[in-house]
Amino acid sequence: MRLRALLDTDALGLRLLGGADELDRTVRGVMTTDLRDPSRYLAGGELVLTGLAWRRSAADTEPFVRLLVSAGVAALAAGEAELGDIPDDLIAACAKHRLPLFAVNESVAFATITEHVVRQVSGERAGDLAAVVDRHRRMMTSGPAGGGPDVVLDLLGSDLDLRAWVLSPTGRLIAGSKVSGPALPADVCAKLAAEHLTAVRTGRRGPHRLALGASTYSLFPIRGGGRSAQGARDVRETVLSEWLLAVEADAGDWPDERLDLLQGVTQLIAVERDRRDAARTVRRRLAQEVLELVQAGAAPAEIAARLRVAAPVLLPGLGAAPHWQVVVARVEWDGGAVEAGPVAQSLLEEILVDPLATGPEPSDRIAVAHSGDEAIALVPLPAVSAEHDGSESGIHADVLLEAVRDPLSAGLDDDGRVTLGVSAAVHSAEGLRGALEEARHARRVAAARPGRVCAAGHQELASHVLLLPFVPDDVRRAFTARLLDPLRDYDRRHRAELIPTLEAFLECDGSWTRCATRLHLHVNTLRYRVGRIEQLTSRDLSRLEDKLDFFLALRMS
Repeated sequence: MRLRALLDTDALGLRLLGGADELDRTVRGVMTTDLRDPSRYLAGGELVLTGLAWRRSAADTEPFVRLLVSAGVAALAAGEAELGDIPDDLIAACAKHRLPLFAVNESVAFATITEHVVRQVSGERAGDLAAVVDRHRRMMTSGPAGGGPDVVLDLLGSDLDLRAWVLSPTGRLIAGSKVSGPALPADVCAKLAAEHLTAVRTGRRGPHRLALGASTYSLFPIRGGGRSAQGARDVRETVLSEWLLAVEADAGDWPDERLDLLQGVTQLIAVERDRRDAARTVRRRLAQEVLELVQAGAAPAEIAARLRVAAPVLLPGLGAAPHWQVVVARVEWDGGAVEAGPVAQSLLEEILVDPLATGPEPSDRIAVAHSGDEAIALVPLPAVSAEHDGSESGIHADVLLEAVRDPLSAGLDDDGRVTLGVSAAVHSAEGLRGALEEARHARRVAAARPGRVCAAGHQELASHVLLLPFVPDDVRRAFTARLLDPLRDYDRRHRAELIPTLEAFLECDGSWTRCATRLHLHVNTLRYRVGRIEQLTSRDLSRLEDKLDFFLALRMS
């Protein structure tokens, strides 16, 4: 807004004392201050309101005005309530530095002027930004010239002072404005994603709001035109793959115009999302062809030929044939009314992106097919990273689980499960069939564990963990009860801590000294406890067979 518009608003009680030639200056904000040096809080373009408490003598005036001019303020408005008439030295200093000066009638509160300026400036910014967003939408719809979601987020930051980010359903940062400051911490991103998924599953209308520390965030869903469209038959078809726009502001008291503007921003970002999904069609087809060859028992040479076609698409410019890793995912909903394969496919495309990577580009290197209720990802690994040991490179099940467990658990609510299995890296087409079976077997191990989101890797298939999930429940209960119930009962009655002592003794490989040190016990006390364990269970902890039975019982319990 212009200074002239302020002067023409009678309700504001402004009287011009100097600067009639400068009334076409633009006001971009308002600030009330009585500091002698408020420059650190000024960004330029403000109408500065002051009660003149900073002025102790005429000598203070010139430095104060000079600081305002250096900060680029639009004008100064001085209140008449404290001193009555505005001092001549202030009028002279403002005239010297060409700073427009207003007197504020004592009957008008600074809060009235502040509210008017904020309302006018916000409305004008929203209108200007809406026009920019509309133009940007047309550009992105017709081609990639619009610049992606980062550009429109920059507009939100520069024109509306809104810090905003685009997040995946697992909390990965996809885009953020350059004026948003430091990137959101990973734990904040995960909490925002979890709140969004919880709100969607419970049917709450957006925007959803969440307070974290001193900040309040408003969350807007980003719905594309494909499976993420609002017309989806069941929210469970899209909830695990839907992006969201997080804005650091409380949208609860926003006017309808600003809410409509943010909805337009989400539609604009959805254009980029749809374009990215369309580009995945080729990679999905490649993965589907490779999967069909592997499952049909095709010759390794035929599979290798197909992989050579896939490699340049998935890892452009690599130069050498990559190694491969297989990840299998399954999404299960109570009732089975949702087609699980496509849901798992979209989810796997999101969660296999490095959680530390930003932007949509890294996801363009993931090829995911689906077969029945399973989604199968073919993940390329540069050969140089897998030369030493596949277990040390590529995707690790525990790291993957840690990155996605909390947000996805919120989206699954109480009627869904996600289970993941990860294979080792293989170096040729001959190993791909084994990698697929390995990933499927690892997923079955994960499925036998409690929890809404579970994952297992190939490392676990070479240990007792492979066998324990497939022991029938009644056998597990009988076995653990026979060995451990006498110890638990004794601990309850005597607070003897026999179970913790047994666990520590086994973890120390039966070493009396190390175990006593670990438990801060005298060796004789430890010997007494172990003797009591043997007496209660009729077992001998010096025998390997009995040690193994106790070990398995503790794991199964």
